[in-house]
Amino acid sequence: MTAELTGTARPLPAVSGLEAALREQVTGEVAFDDYTRHLFSRDASMYSIVPQGVVFPRTHSDVAAAVRIAAKFGVPVVPRGAGTSLVGQTIGPGLVLDTSRHMNRIIDIDPEARTAVVEVGVVQDQLNKAAAVHGLMFGPDTSTSNRATIGGMLGNNSAGSGSLTFGMTIDHIRALDVVLSDGSTARLEPVDEPERVRRGEAATLEGRIYRELPELVTAHEKAIAEGMPIFWRRACGYRLDRLAGYGAANPFDLAKFVVGAEGTLVLATRVVVDLVPKPKKTVYAVGHFATTHGAISATTDALSCSPHQVELMDKTILDLSRSKIEYADLGNHMVGDPEALLFVSFSGDDEAELITKVDALIEIWERNGHGYHTLKLVTPAEQAALLKVRKSSLGLLMAAGEGTKRPLAFIEDTAVAPEYLAEYTAKFKDVLDEHGLEAGFYGHCSVGCLHIRPFVDLTDPEQVETMRVVAKKIKDLVAEYGGVNSSEHGDGLARSEFNREVFGDELYEAMRQVKQLFDPAGIMNPGKIVDAPPMTDNLRDRDALPPAPPLTTALSFEVVGGGGMRDAADRCMNIGLCRKTTAGVMCPSYQATLQEEHSTRGRANALVKALSEPDPAKALGDERLHEILDLCLGCKACKAECPMSVDMASLKVEALHHHHSQHGTPFRSRIFGAIRFLNRMGSATAPLSNLPGRIGPLRKIMERTVGIKAERPMPEFVRNNLVRWDRRRGARRSPTGTVGTVNWLADSFTTYTEPHIGRAAIELLEEAGWKVELASGGCCGRSSLSKGMLDDAKRKAEGLVTSLARNTEPGSPIVGCEPSCVFTLRDETLSMLPDVPEVSAVAERVRQVEELLVEAIDDGRITLPQQSWLSGRRVVFHGHCHQKAEVGTAATMALLRRIPGLEVAEIDSGCCGMAGSFGFEAEHYETSMTVGRDRLFPAIESEPENTLVAATGVSCRQQIFHGVGRTAWHPLELVRQALSGAVAAPERG
Repeated sequence: MTAELTGTARPLPAVSGLEAALREQVTGEVAFDDYTRHLFSRDASMYSIVPQGVVFPRTHSDVAAAVRIAAKFGVPVVPRGAGTSLVGQTIGPGLVLDTSRHMNRIIDIDPEARTAVVEVGVVQDQLNKAAAVHGLMFGPDTSTSNRATIGGMLGNNSAGSGSLTFGMTIDHIRALDVVLSDGSTARLEPVDEPERVRRGEAATLEGRIYRELPELVTAHEKAIAEGMPIFWRRACGYRLDRLAGYGAANPFDLAKFVVGAEGTLVLATRVVVDLVPKPKKTVYAVGHFATTHGAISATTDALSCSPHQVELMDKTILDLSRSKIEYADLGNHMVGDPEALLFVSFSGDDEAELITKVDALIEIWERNGHGYHTLKLVTPAEQAALLKVRKSSLGLLMAAGEGTKRPLAFIEDTAVAPEYLAEYTAKFKDVLDEHGLEAGFYGHCSVGCLHIRPFVDLTDPEQVETMRVVAKKIKDLVAEYGGVNSSEHGDGLARSEFNREVFGDELYEAMRQVKQLFDPAGIMNPGKIVDAPPMTDNLRDRDALPPAPPLTTALSFEVVGGGGMRDAADRCMNIGLCRKTTAGVMCPSYQATLQEEHSTRGRANALVKALSEPDPAKALGDERLHEILDLCLGCKACKAECPMSVDMASLKVEALHHHHSQHGTPFRSRIFGAIRFLNRMGSATAPLSNLPGRIGPLRKIMERTVGIKAERPMPEFVRNNLVRWDRRRGARRSPTGTVGTVNWLADSFTTYTEPHIGRAAIELLEEAGWKVELASGGCCGRSSLSKGMLDDAKRKAEGLVTSLARNTEPGSPIVGCEPSCVFTLRDETLSMLPDVPEVSAVAERVRQVEELLVEAIDDGRITLPQQSWLSGRRVVFHGHCHQKAEVGTAATMALLRRIPGLEVAEIDSGCCGMAGSFGFEAEHYETSMTVGRDRLFPAIESEPENTLVAATGVSCRQQIFHGVGRTAWHPLELVRQALSGAVAAPERG
């Protein structure tokens, strides 16, 4: 999808000269509205600075034009990729250039030379996926690889867990196309002395750099040799050591010199990177330790076995992983309750050789008394839970904050030589204890880098001062051990202030001269590395947000751990996991548009701005805010996949509720909100009611008048609906050995449009020994809820809850086949009706029908024949977003795997894009289809025609049929088919 930024569609009240010049000369979007500026005022750090405007360049020429115009107006320029900086590199007061949206092409991969040419907005995983075809990868493997851009890695000199083997980004850069501070362009690459002299003859800024920089290096040769930290893993200061000693055997390489410069010297647009062979196999030894210090102490023995990486996770991270569905599987693999895990990987092409190394390490640890247990993880399936938690450690730690106390990255990636790490860490902890600070520990023991983020309340001036004192003490402590103040995440706003003390006066002044040489006007991301403000300036919580004004909400937001709606939105710590595009569900609309405002992070920050206005209720009716929230599909993936559990679906619903209160509820929303009534009427009048959906002219009229897309097939109403079938079949069969009563939630969709699914499920439950009662007395309110019609949703939900509480057997399970309806009872109903006493009791009774059936099969109450038409077939399963968010898909996959002879695979497909009514709406249709085309449609299209497709959601099945022409089964139907033992596939009806 290539939709323009919605915020620039309306004329702005006043257009500055800067904005006008940018709009005239830049082909990409230009945004100066308040919401966009606020969205780009934050990154993943503790800082906030509102820029003057944001540019989304499409080309190298756009970047050059933007820099040239900014220089003319004396406006700073701040480059930005994914905005995941932890210390504030990607925010500033001038013009933000977001290169991630358009400048994301892989230009070329040369497998023979092992190089790739990419634009700076290319995401690391995107490059790795393309390189993997040739058995190659980009060496630095960051934990943010699913959203970190190559440009961001270049700016930070990123490393990652495999740096012991692959080094840092600086070690993999061959050449750069850059824009200099005057808007001119240059190619930076290694040059010999004659070429350096030739380039230095030009009467340009580039020529001046090639003339004067060597002189500067020579003049400060001694300071460079003595002032640079001796430890190799450095992401701080300017890398003058890389230019020292250049000559015939050592080319003058400005490409490597500007790596880690944080955009303060040049702006890169295109990069030539080295690629490395991708190891075919990786195996892990996971040591369990009773203390964190014990785990760190075991690092030296681990390093003696020549590992690929040695990583630490302490109990803080482990406990947090257990609390979230997305990451809880790790707990199933751990032995006991360790205070820390130390996991050591060995990579290569010979699995047997790698296993031998693991065994050798285990023997050494046992001999030396390190740890109480070691797991050996050989296959990717065994390793998946561990790696998922490791990559999300930062986000999980961020989620541990309470209220305004957050884990902050101001001393979090110092590094010392591994042999000193245990002693250094003990003294580090003494400093924290002295000042009453708590912190979680994880990181890269193999290279002496630990990520330690103390919990600090930035709204408390005393704690802010404590933070500064601790930062200075840790700076001195790391120098005592010959380490570095930043080994991975750079200087930014958090550490640049201390660089004079870190490097010494002469070397620091040399760095200031470098900055002056490259950037005479001081417009290139000023305030980082040199001439920085105090680290306590521009703090996000203290300086950026006023106290939250009171706001009455229809939903209760206490359940998300905050003090109201703004706190629920402000849980977002901007780590940007919602910007991933290659796995999981979150965030479907961002994956379709690549616009920051369509990420969960963007929407959360927009809501924070609105809810900080003097009249937040009025601000929630703002049309620009409504545009930002509009493409949220309500998939709820953020609730599960976001480590902070930012529940954007609920936040959007509340915002819509306030918008309707000011502007009225649209007619189409009222139609969709009344879907149960309409479906019941459609079923009662079928087949006549199906005619309008089949007549093209009528569909066109419906699109023009109501806004329901004509191309989207309408559901077919069935006259013999589930309720009618249940009544007509007379006395229910009372199975022998009845295990109890189960209540089948007759949802608004399958009851009237796909009753064959409900019939299959009820027959299976009865075969399992359950007495099935049909709960058909009302609507859960999901359809009204999704449209922000909260008063109507509350009324419906209370009616259904009351009916279930009073008219069903106490304690009997409540099940159904439509996840969005079933899980509304155990999610939104709790926040809609916090004062209704029956709500919690009903929510606790909600179970997945798949769980009951798996139990019945395993207990022998259901016996599936060994042969049926399903034997030898393959099925690919797509899980419903709400199911994934609430409970995951494990039970459904387990049930499908109980079918004899059926090969089962789950599609890593994200959201289907339909999202209830979203895909029917004319203005959302293209986005809906773009989301489907991202991963779901290609995954199904890649399967042979005889592969079956299964999906739990009615919307998902509609989208699959419309998008790829394949009919998707509900998993319960397949189990019912297996039970019948039929040898021929049935006609679908």
